Amino acid sequence: MIKTRLLTGTVLGTAMLATLAAPAHAQDASAKAPATTSTAAPNAPAGADDAAAAASSKEIVITGTLFRSSADNIASPVTVLTADDIARRGIQTVQGAIQTLASNNGPALTNSFTANGAFAGGASAVSLRGLSTNSTLVLFDGLRAAYYPLADDGSRNFVDLNTIPDEIVERVDVLKDGASSTYGADAVAGVVNIITKKQINGVSGMAEGGIAQRGYGGNQRVSLTAGFGDLASQGFNVYISGHFINQNAIYNRDLPAPFNSDNQSNICYQGSCGIDNRQNSPLNFSGISSIVPVFVVRPGNATTHVAIPGSRYQFLNPATGCGSYQPYNLTAAEFANFTNAPPTVCTQDVVHDGGIVEPHTQRWGASARASVNIGESAHAYLEFNFEQSISAYSGYGLPGPGIPTNSLIRANGPTGVIYPRFSTAGLAGGANAPGSAPLALPVYICPRLTVGDCNATNGTLNPQNPFAAQGEEALLLGTLPDLKQYTSQRSRVYRLAGGINGSFGDSWDYSVNALGMINDLRRSYDGYVYIQHLLDVVKDGSYNFVNPMANSKAVLHYLAPHLDNDDNSQMYELDANLTHELFQLPGGAVQVAVGGSVRRESVNSPSGNPDYNGPTQRYFVLNAFGAIGHRWVESPYFEIKAPVLTSLNLDLSGRYDNYSSGQHAFSPKAGVVFTPVRQLTFRGAISKGFRIPSFGESSALPTTGYVPISLTTLPAAFLASHSNPGVTCTADKPANCSAYLIGATTGQESTANPDLKPEKSRNISAGVDIKPMRGLKFSIDYYNIRKTGAITAPPFSAALNAYYNGQPIPAGYTITPAAADIINPAALPLVSVVSASYVNANTIKTDGFDFAATATVHFANGWSIQSSADAEYIRKLETVFADGHVERYDGTLGNFNLTAGSGTPKWKGSWQNTLNFGQRASITGTAYYTSGYDLSAQDQGTGYKDCGLTTGIQACHVKRFIDVDLTGQINVGKAFTFYANILNLFDAKPSLDTVTYGGYLYNPVVSEAGIIGRAFRVGGRFKF
Repeated sequence: MIKTRLLTGTVLGTAMLATLAAPAHAQDASAKAPATTSTAAPNAPAGADDAAAAASSKEIVITGTLFRSSADNIASPVTVLTADDIARRGIQTVQGAIQTLASNNGPALTNSFTANGAFAGGASAVSLRGLSTNSTLVLFDGLRAAYYPLADDGSRNFVDLNTIPDEIVERVDVLKDGASSTYGADAVAGVVNIITKKQINGVSGMAEGGIAQRGYGGNQRVSLTAGFGDLASQGFNVYISGHFINQNAIYNRDLPAPFNSDNQSNICYQGSCGIDNRQNSPLNFSGISSIVPVFVVRPGNATTHVAIPGSRYQFLNPATGCGSYQPYNLTAAEFANFTNAPPTVCTQDVVHDGGIVEPHTQRWGASARASVNIGESAHAYLEFNFEQSISAYSGYGLPGPGIPTNSLIRANGPTGVIYPRFSTAGLAGGANAPGSAPLALPVYICPRLTVGDCNATNGTLNPQNPFAAQGEEALLLGTLPDLKQYTSQRSRVYRLAGGINGSFGDSWDYSVNALGMINDLRRSYDGYVYIQHLLDVVKDGSYNFVNPMANSKAVLHYLAPHLDNDDNSQMYELDANLTHELFQLPGGAVQVAVGGSVRRESVNSPSGNPDYNGPTQRYFVLNAFGAIGHRWVESPYFEIKAPVLTSLNLDLSGRYDNYSSGQHAFSPKAGVVFTPVRQLTFRGAISKGFRIPSFGESSALPTTGYVPISLTTLPAAFLASHSNPGVTCTADKPANCSAYLIGATTGQESTANPDLKPEKSRNISAGVDIKPMRGLKFSIDYYNIRKTGAITAPPFSAALNAYYNGQPIPAGYTITPAAADIINPAALPLVSVVSASYVNANTIKTDGFDFAATATVHFANGWSIQSSADAEYIRKLETVFADGHVERYDGTLGNFNLTAGSGTPKWKGSWQNTLNFGQRASITGTAYYTSGYDLSAQDQGTGYKDCGLTTGIQACHVKRFIDVDLTGQINVGKAFTFYANILNLFDAKPSLDTVTYGGYLYNPVVSEAGIIGRAFRVGGRFKF
């Protein structure tokens, strides 16, 4: 176990009372609308009130600093999303709003990915600057939050955005700069600070409902909030709030072509069309697929479990045949070429039958807060939040390498696609099943019902074995049509925070805050086969393979017992600091703040599917990864602000973090703000930061992934030992079938390393604000981030090449062979899993620009127009490896190991325009833009932007995606507001992407709105 502690630089002092709800642009009286971009934003610290905030528009508390300060005196750029702004955009949740941020790019984690094989299913995460989910720190009211119990890709810890209490959120501050000097670990790319309301009066609520134009994706939302008391006049405030959100599932079969079928023959580009990828497709038959919808059997030797020479697979029940699936009779050439295939096979469209676009999600939560003034100089608060989030789906998930349709079993059978005679796996698919351990046991039906050897002569003939009378076993290949997999994640978050802040003596301010947060997660599974139970029912004949639909519920429950896996993470923190004015400079008083924090964080996520008791004592295809650990961190910190001149402010801060697991780091930061004239402000900052090794990297069970690593050519001698399997696919595949994408079917297992050191970062930012006239503002910022000692798995290619060429395996690597080829059992097997430990090895560099503009124009009749734009351009994102070679990812689908193939588009932005008809009504249109990218990824063995991943049925460059949302609202009296949203107004279709595997033929991070299509939502709000 590891131990650690961390701190969250909280905002302190009585300044918090005076700045609670002031918007970031409060210094500009003309900016009445909630702008989406600003150079400053309030930190909304624990303990302050809305009424007091209105009293001071010049001094506000800023995310990333410990002092109250004017908005023009902040050295780092900050983007602000207010609750008003989110509502005007027609966005249902704060999580959804954060995903639209221009600075949220690359390896973000969306809710839709839950149903498509995500390690951290049921969660959503932000990724600033195209780095990773673990390089962005998420805070709640300036305090840290508990990690989601599951790690992204089994290694990256992050905070789930679905735990945000939407109804009490005042705004979201996004600090787009390194902030480890204030907040400690993980604030490498920036900080997202969720700011809740500190005072609510009266009763308010809302109700809304929506649906996509095509009739799917129905959604509903209701909330109710009530509060009383006034901090300014009565000295206290208490409020409670609750909400409920439901989103129905969306399936691929609901969508228009080509997103609703595995048949890609209608997707054409420059005369080249796609193939029919349906299982056992008549248009593209290439042997029995690794996934088939019914059972076929082949006679085998009951002693050796080797197929009878010259035999072929046949239907287990010819009368039933394909059942509800489409039969396909092989041509004479196909029947002759694929020597293991039966004369008739079954065609299944996995995408249409079971593909999932959006899981069913449901959230509800409740919050309560009590605030009280203590005398004239102190303020205390206590806040409780509960949030439950459920994500569930029933079906197959995303078709692709390693993703089964339903419960697949195989008796060392043919792989079908490239090597129809070449076994790559044992029972349960082995290397084709994410996270499943390779098994050498074949699934075979013995001639007699016996618990002994398969060649026993006693016992009743097995009715499931058509070769029983001859004393032969039946080698089994197929899926269980009477079982469908159901997966759900239920997250429950409990958060209790409290504190006191105030002042004493001559300009001394203090703040003490405490936090406890628990994230309980239950993962539930049905329809997943337990391997030993499968062996049992095969042996005793209790499972009816001849007519699976006739099996009883008792048999099915035994074969696939229900599984609940409970995980949790916890965060406990105590933070205190003290601020004081030291002496005067020409620009004002020098301020100093000192403080300290102690924190305990833990993750208890045991594997729900380990093989401690042997490979048969586990479920098939459930990933076995898990992590357990805890750590403490103690952190002293300081900050000094020196207004050298009225036009020149300097800021210096630093923090030392000491982890109980042995790591430590000092993070300094220096910033400067220069305002030579009122219309022009220059700012800049340089800092160092760090990311602590995650629990997944330092104390996890092995994590197995199936992302392709490189195109490896199998040696001729290896092919020859397997009867040259390449020649069997010349009928419908390229002649050179010896070129085999090893990584596509080989598990790459990354093992924990408790000796890892923190990743170190260096951040540089510089920007300028231009305000040529009242109501108009432009800004541009440059950022440059370098991470050294980046944690990564070492490259696997060298170990694979050594194995296949009969050379010694390099030190630090472990090779696990797959099951033997049943035709050539003495030949060297394929690799099932190659494993190695994480190391601190790489350097990651990225730089780019942020652009922002806000404008407000007032008209004589009380009407006004407000406009705001926010955009980010990634100039370069690259990794420098330990051996010196460089991989560049910006503008491509890379880095696959970070982005799940969602890529790193160079441009992302939004433009919001609101027309206000006085206080009566408003119309808001918001356009979202993400640039296109090339089908290349250097970490996949291709060059930078060389189109190395192009599939031939689309252009190398994936088109940009633009979608526009329209929202209108009307106020009826002072109490009621009614609104309507049209999402994806022009019904923009997602850009075709045949490579990204987070969504079928589209990129879910870039164009999720496009796959849903035009949608409508109506609702109303009231406040008394």
